[in-house]
Amino acid sequence: MSPVLTTASVPQEHRLAFWRQAVEHALVPVNIVVRGDRPFEGSIVTHRVGALRVSAVAADAYRVSRTAAHITRSPEPLVAIALQTSGTTVLTQDGLQVIANPDDLFVWDTTRPYFLDFPERFSTSVVHIPRHMLGVSDEELRSATGNVFSTAQGCAAVLKPLLATVVASAQVFSPSAATGLANGLNDIFAALVAESTEGAETGGWKARNPFARRVRDHIDDNLGDPALSPESVAKAHHISVRYLHRVFEGEGITISRLIQRRRLEECARELARSGRTAPTVSSIAQRWGFVNPTHFSRVFRSAYGLPPREWRSMCQSTDASGARTVRTVAMSPPQVLGTPAQPDTAGHSKPSSAHASGARVGS
Repeated sequence: MSPVLTTASVPQEHRLAFWRQAVEHALVPVNIVVRGDRPFEGSIVTHRVGALRVSAVAADAYRVSRTAAHITRSPEPLVAIALQTSGTTVLTQDGLQVIANPDDLFVWDTTRPYFLDFPERFSTSVVHIPRHMLGVSDEELRSATGNVFSTAQGCAAVLKPLLATVVASAQVFSPSAATGLANGLNDIFAALVAESTEGAETGGWKARNPFARRVRDHIDDNLGDPALSPESVAKAHHISVRYLHRVFEGEGITISRLIQRRRLEECARELARSGRTAPTVSSIAQRWGFVNPTHFSRVFRSAYGLPPREWRSMCQSTDASGARTVRTVAMSPPQVLGTPAQPDTAGHSKPSSAHASGARVGS
């Protein structure tokens, strides 16, 4: 099978189906909705480098969603690292939304639902690392996934040229060289994760203060209490509201927004779970402290771009309906893939990572 998967020699009426199968073959199963009315064009060059799957992707604008159903079909734990080489990418995972511009690195976890939006023609270099290769904890990994990193400094600056070289020259490496490069890339990414974790914990005196972490723990322990507020948090810690706000000045988010963001994240995760006796949207909202269903629906849509019920449907359905959703034509993947080469308002958080060059635009 050719490592080059391109729409160039595919009949126009089969191109969208081809692209869906190409993405599943080279990356992971996802739902795809294309943007615009022009005939879709895209290509993926994919290789193995040691234990890594590496791909160079270039395509017209489209949107990707990976739901719980897709994860069930391909449950292998993989961490994706992408280098934006042209255009932009909007990544949404775990209730956070970031924008990657050219030369940015962005990271996501394939075992949790995510969305990728490519609003214009773009190109990226993507590496999938098996989770078991990373010697970091799940908590540490979460500090990096769903995030964007500037490659101007730090570990990201070291990782960028290595990732670009590994993807661009994958076909020329000997097996022993490929293994060594895979291990090296893995080690540098692990260092980036450690750097991200340390940066989140030691970004200033306010972040270093263990009190800030105690406040976050208190908020997480009381999310279901509708009365949770800056005033109640300050009272529980025997401090003034003014001092509480001062502690969080360097966190990039106010206490009120932190409470709302954490509530929305828990609601989003619970809505994404499948089950025959799934709780109602309103009961989930109430469980996490939202008293007014209309208010909940409004802030949820503001943060995630979809109403709660549509989010649940998107996350639990392999085929999220849409007028231009890719359809699968009646041909086997080997026949298709063997073709020769030819989202400062309520519910939104401000940027908080010293490494993020793309602003977080959703909570």
